Amino acid sequence: MTESSIKKLASTLLDAITDKDPVVQEQVCSALCSLGEVRPVETLRTCEEYLRQHDKLAHPYRAAVLRAMERVLSSRASELDKDTASTIILLASSEMTKTKDLVWDWQQAASGVLVAVGRQFISKVMEELLRKLHPGTLPHCAVLHTLASLSVANAFGVVPFLPSVLSSLLPVLGMAKQDTVRVAFCSALQRFSEGALEYLANLDRAPDPTVRKDAFATDIFSAYDVLFHQWLQSREAKLRLAVVEALGPMSHLLPSESLEEQLPKLLPGILALYKKHSETFYLSKSLGQILEAAVSVGSRTLETQLDALLAALHSQICVPVESSSPLVMSNQKEVLRCFTVLASSLPDRLLAFLLPRLDTSNERTRVGTLQVVRHVINSAAAQMEDKKPFILSSMRLPLLDTNSKVKRAVVQVISAMAHHGYLEQPGGEVMIEYIVQQCALPPEQEPEKPGPSSKDPKADSVRAVSVRTLYLVSTTVDRMSHVLWPYLLQFLTPVRFTGALTPLCRSLVHLAQKRQEAGADTFLIQYDTHASLPSPYAVTARLLVVSSSPYLGDGRGVAALRLLSVLHPNIHPLLGQHWETTVPLLLGYLDEHTEETLPQEEWEEKLLMFLRDTLAIVSDNAWICQLSLELCRQLPCYDETPQEKNFLYKCIGTTLGAASSKEVVRKHLQELLETARYQEEAEREGLACCFGICAISHLEDTLAQLEDFVRSEVFRKSIGILNIFKDRSENEVEKVKSALILCYGHVAARAPQELVLAKVESDILRNICQHFNTKDPALKLCLVQSVCMVSRAICSSTQAGSFHFTRKAELVAQMMEFIRAEPPDSLRTPIRKKAMLTCTYLVSVEPALDEQARADVIRGCLHSVMALLPEPEEEDGGCQKSLYLETLHALEGLLTSLLQRNMTPQGLQIMIEHLSPWIKSPRGHERARALGLSALLLRHFLEQLRVSALVPFHNLGLLVGLFSPRCADLWPATRQEAVDCVYSLLYLQLGYEGFSRDYRDDVAERLLSLKDGLVHPDPTILFHTCHSIGQIIAKRLPPDQLISLLLTMFEALGDPEKNCSRAATVMINCLLQERGGVLQEKVPEIVSVLRSKLQEAQGEHVLPAAQHSMYLLATQHCAAVVSSLLGSPLPLDRRLGILTGPGGPCTALPQGSRCFRPPLRPRAPADTGGCPSPCVLVPAAPSLVLCRASTTACEQTPRKCLI
Repeated sequence: MTESSIKKLASTLLDAITDKDPVVQEQVCSALCSLGEVRPVETLRTCEEYLRQHDKLAHPYRAAVLRAMERVLSSRASELDKDTASTIILLASSEMTKTKDLVWDWQQAASGVLVAVGRQFISKVMEELLRKLHPGTLPHCAVLHTLASLSVANAFGVVPFLPSVLSSLLPVLGMAKQDTVRVAFCSALQRFSEGALEYLANLDRAPDPTVRKDAFATDIFSAYDVLFHQWLQSREAKLRLAVVEALGPMSHLLPSESLEEQLPKLLPGILALYKKHSETFYLSKSLGQILEAAVSVGSRTLETQLDALLAALHSQICVPVESSSPLVMSNQKEVLRCFTVLASSLPDRLLAFLLPRLDTSNERTRVGTLQVVRHVINSAAAQMEDKKPFILSSMRLPLLDTNSKVKRAVVQVISAMAHHGYLEQPGGEVMIEYIVQQCALPPEQEPEKPGPSSKDPKADSVRAVSVRTLYLVSTTVDRMSHVLWPYLLQFLTPVRFTGALTPLCRSLVHLAQKRQEAGADTFLIQYDTHASLPSPYAVTARLLVVSSSPYLGDGRGVAALRLLSVLHPNIHPLLGQHWETTVPLLLGYLDEHTEETLPQEEWEEKLLMFLRDTLAIVSDNAWICQLSLELCRQLPCYDETPQEKNFLYKCIGTTLGAASSKEVVRKHLQELLETARYQEEAEREGLACCFGICAISHLEDTLAQLEDFVRSEVFRKSIGILNIFKDRSENEVEKVKSALILCYGHVAARAPQELVLAKVESDILRNICQHFNTKDPALKLCLVQSVCMVSRAICSSTQAGSFHFTRKAELVAQMMEFIRAEPPDSLRTPIRKKAMLTCTYLVSVEPALDEQARADVIRGCLHSVMALLPEPEEEDGGCQKSLYLETLHALEGLLTSLLQRNMTPQGLQIMIEHLSPWIKSPRGHERARALGLSALLLRHFLEQLRVSALVPFHNLGLLVGLFSPRCADLWPATRQEAVDCVYSLLYLQLGYEGFSRDYRDDVAERLLSLKDGLVHPDPTILFHTCHSIGQIIAKRLPPDQLISLLLTMFEALGDPEKNCSRAATVMINCLLQERGGVLQEKVPEIVSVLRSKLQEAQGEHVLPAAQHSMYLLATQHCAAVVSSLLGSPLPLDRRLGILTGPGGPCTALPQGSRCFRPPLRPRAPADTGGCPSPCVLVPAAPSLVLCRASTTACEQTPRKCLI
């Protein structure tokens, strides 16, 4: 773009700057800046001309143009030529001083232009500003502000002019009466002093390296005299703070003797202001500068003022810090800076003041003092070097404080100590232990003294700060490596440090890796010189057990396994290669899961396999025995964590199983039996698991030890060789029995299959069965559970087929007794579930149960589950519902197992007969359960069906007739199960007809599509669906099964569930319509049954349906129906009359048909006294029935009816 076009564009933008919309103004300024970035000189000249030509332009718009010019100059001032710079300087100076009144926005914008130009053209700017300083006249405040800003922006350019500036300003200081002018002078003097100090500190880069402090000392002291003695006494707080801000840097320029002379007045004067100002940041900052100046000149006066200084500063550091107040935070930093200055010159006096205050119990005082100590340790390390023992000893009482704020402060002090070699001193171990103790705090239960400000963010909790500190000290402070290694190992095993295991393991892993890099000699631990360290066996046991709960404590499983892997040279030299391969696989498994998805049993089995492989590689009986001893010793450590203790018992069993010394095995097993906490359920289970795992390798010894214990006087509640149980109650003794019984069960379950059968009855069940006569629920459950494990062990044995289990009937009877003893309407314990599981295993063992025993088992188990109240739906019933489902699954398994023993139609019929009363139950939840079980049994029967020859499924009709009316049950779930039952039955029939198992019948498959119609509550849709189901049944039912189906459905007419009764009528009529033609020989039986059911039926819907049934039958077998009706005994029942009345066969006659309808003549019996009610039919009624039936037949034949 040409210069003219740039000018035109800039002018256009400037014309738009007067827009009333602030957004437009801002956009115009941004556009000017963008234009100035490209063509700065032209843009700035245009702006200058615009302001000069528009002298009447209001000051807000002039300020906007000036701000745009400043933004351009801040990045493009170096591109200006001298003429343009001079023009802009004159413009800005004029704009800045055009009015004497304070128009801060406008004047500050002009000042900003001068400062921006002054970075490149300082001489021209200073010349212009000096012209504004007239002798005997107060300068414009904007001029003072500009000089102050230039002193900071370009100290090297301004400082040479300072003598001239000061010589012009100092004479008029006394003339400044207004506070705003005085504040401006203070600000200028502060900036002049800061600029001079920067100049003097960088003389190597200064234009005149000969400048010294003396060049400003006299003038600054003159200004100091006015500011301190006159202006500091003002009542205006803003002015006092401005004076204090100026005095700080000015003190560095005062003559040394003058400063020494003024300190006795200056320091108290500053300290007195702490009581007058709430915002003390500027006071502390200035005080720090004054103290630095005093120290730099070697002031002796400072020592006399020290007590007052320390008291004031200490009170400031003890002020609680609010994170929302930046000035308070900054004040703390400045106060700490003051302490640093004092520590460098008077360390002994400082510590004599600070350390006694650590003994106070006041929270703020102790926290503030600890902050100062930490800061001094970091900032005055050289002065504190010989004071380390005193500082360490002074921490004794703070270490005992339980307040969380104090704890955080202590941890921070210890962190500082670690960086500066304090923890290498005697007593440093106490500090390390303290950090570990804080790491072990529960994450959400840290001790806290109640107070108004006791809320702390979680990220800044004592534990979180301690964890970070321990890791940082371990990984970043090289000098701490030899202090922490192997010292930190001693915190792995004590219970009180359990919460710190994760950070401990992480730090130890890092330290161990650094040691390994340094060489094997430095990594191997010399246990003879470190007597306090845990043994390799203790470390192995601890890390392995805590890994069983891998996600506790911020993922301590991963940390523990990594540490275990890296410590392998110190545990056993043969483990390196195996652990380096196996541990990453375990860690990978944890990475694939979360705390919610981890299968606990599978994870524990992986750890036990890791242990078994480790023991196999070591293959050293002495080492294995020592590990087993250590595992046993650690049992009390896990009293509060039952899951981990249970796993520890498994580890003990695994280790004892690998030991070759029978004496050691027997000794440890005996000690476990003597010391176990039998009152804890988890411990009883863990002890039993231990014995079971041990029995894998030591079956004889394990059983012998249990036998010895059973026979001991201890077990008999008498004072004997182990009198530990002498004061125990009966209940506690029952707990001991429970544990022993569980031990026998786990031994049977875990022992080698080829050995266990020989021991089952002689050694195991003999000691279990003698306790059956008990009422204790816990002991009952253990008995059932153990017998279940024994039964499963027998079934899983390869020799089970030839094993004759003589106690089978006895055990089944005992299980049934336990089941019957349970409350019939509620489910409180898993006893019946376990007992049914036991029976499931037992029924498959020889000898087979007799029919009566089978029936008792089925009947008893069904009653124990079916009669239960409906499972809970509430949220707090989750465990109860889970127990119910598990119990129901146990019942399903038992019934399936019993059916498997008799896979014939007769066997299936027997099972369904037992379920039949529950299928017809008036209680909906019982019907739903019964139908669910029936569907399951039918599916199992169908899946296992193997037909070697074509045989009839002789009870198909009975079973279909039982289930099909349930398709209209009030419970939707029952309706669905009923369809599934019919579906399975139809496929069973196809199977018996010779069709393959994968054959799919189109007609039968339609049942599945009809299930959706059964969900609908509309009766019309529901019964229409039932009619469709009846059609499917009619198409697939063999002729020989039709009459048994009808007769069974006639039974359903009297069902108390009206919906099922209606469904039965719908299906009966559908069957008669579809298949009635083959029933001629069965008409008398059908009519007879129909008559009897009519006499029993109560529902109004039955009579019309029966009329229609008779009609359908008569249309196909007229003579047989008429004959059956005529053969009815006299007098006829009223319902038979209704059957042949309106809605009966004659109702369906076409219009115009002839029908003789003689009147019915009621006759009163003699014993009624002539009363016409109740009525009976006279003998003419059979003729009437014959007439109606014959008339119906006339409709079906072309002959003329002459009746």
